[in-house]
Amino acid sequence: MQKLKVWDPFIRIFHWAAVALFTANALFTDDESTTHEWIGYALGALVIARLLWGVVSSQYARFTSFPPSLAAAASQLSDIARGRHQRHLGHSPLGAWMIYNLLVALLVIVASGHLMTTDMFWGTEGPEELHEFAVTWAEISIVIHVGAVLFESRRTGVNLPRAMITGYKTIRSR
Repeated sequence: MQKLKVWDPFIRIFHWAAVALFTANALFTDDESTTHEWIGYALGALVIARLLWGVVSSQYARFTSFPPSLAAAASQLSDIARGRHQRHLGHSPLGAWMIYNLLVALLVIVASGHLMTTDMFWGTEGPEELHEFAVTWAEISIVIHVGAVLFESRRTGVNLPRAMITGYKTIRSR
């Protein structure tokens, strides 16, 4: 077994802070409260920091290390169907799509939430409908993400949740 440093402290803090902020706003705050707004702005700042980190960061957090690829995602699905697995030190191809999906969903949530507070959109339902759609989309995506992480951890023998806590993936040597 090899223990490899994969996730830097920023990525791990970003991940768990995003989990905490999204959960707080989805489950524990009143949608009309200023607390809800400020948590949303904090989440937006966190996502912007992640976007910047994706350009200047360490190897596995850099967006260039996990470009969205339909061919690679299809290949991973084929591997799953055939019981094969390739070693992915950073994000897997399907994981990459989920990361981009969640980042865009969070940006849409924050932007539409902000638009709901502006005079320009006062009394219009568009931003609120977009906000509610994006929140629902994010919630569905999060359920799929958690399920996929658990599935892939079992399938590949790599404890992905532990890696997001410790920063290290323990993988079988080839």
